Amino acid sequence: MNRQDVEFLSGPDTCRAWLYVPDAAAPAPVIIMGHGLGAVREMRLDAYAQRFTAAGYACLVFDYRYFGASGGQPRQLLDIDRQLADWASAIAFARTRTDIDPTRLSLWGTSFAGGHVIVAAARDQNIAAVISQCPFTDGVASTIAALDLRTTVKVVRCAIADVVASRRGRAPVMIAVAGQPHSAALMTAPDALPGYLDLVPEGSTHENAVASRIALRISWHRPGRHAAQVRCPILFSVCQTDTVAPAKATVRHARKAPRGELLLYPHGHFDIYHGQPFDEVIADQIAFLRRRMPTTT
Repeated sequence: MNRQDVEFLSGPDTCRAWLYVPDAAAPAPVIIMGHGLGAVREMRLDAYAQRFTAAGYACLVFDYRYFGASGGQPRQLLDIDRQLADWASAIAFARTRTDIDPTRLSLWGTSFAGGHVIVAAARDQNIAAVISQCPFTDGVASTIAALDLRTTVKVVRCAIADVVASRRGRAPVMIAVAGQPHSAALMTAPDALPGYLDLVPEGSTHENAVASRIALRISWHRPGRHAAQVRCPILFSVCQTDTVAPAKATVRHARKAPRGELLLYPHGHFDIYHGQPFDEVIADQIAFLRRRMPTTT
């Protein structure tokens, strides 16, 4: 396999990505991959892409605008609509490539992006397959699971301050993505901070922070409602002890997908990026792709 640095425009900004291409005589089908809440591609997406590429699939692994290697100001701005636009731009870019097969294109998203891929596939009926891993499908359920009253008050105060700052042309008021229980953070379950930081590679400059304004919208974001509109095969890889994206809500949405497949794992939200849980989950995902989007036509 080989990995290239590529880029594409999304709105006025540049998204940067890795394009993995397997050693194959014919152009390979491609998986477009994006990360979760406030995360970047270096946080273990390369491990998934390497496994998929070894199985014969090309992978386009991108950073959202305002994060990682991608452009855009202000930095660390988490905007749901713009991230969905980044997915549409990544799909459009992949379809222009001649070194991959744009007619066989699937989406893979984890955590917050696990919800994004549901929406993206509902909007684009030419997607071949979708993998939605430990997906954020229901903001109400996640908020109830992740935040207590003390934390909610702190987070809302930060969010309001950030909105006021943005209207006055000031720098964003930041909030931690993951924090200790009862702290001002978007994820405060006991396993959130160690699990999130364990994904950050040594020496990374990645920030555990986003502009606080997202907190005013995230609770009402329910991408799982789009599952019924996804016409292609979609695999939901769900963690049964997930403290960030509760399994019960995800299972309810997943069962409405016309061609949905559901696999449950006895792990937490952050467990499946490493070790035996990672090996188990990715083996199941590759098996799904071989059935639904085989590498040979």
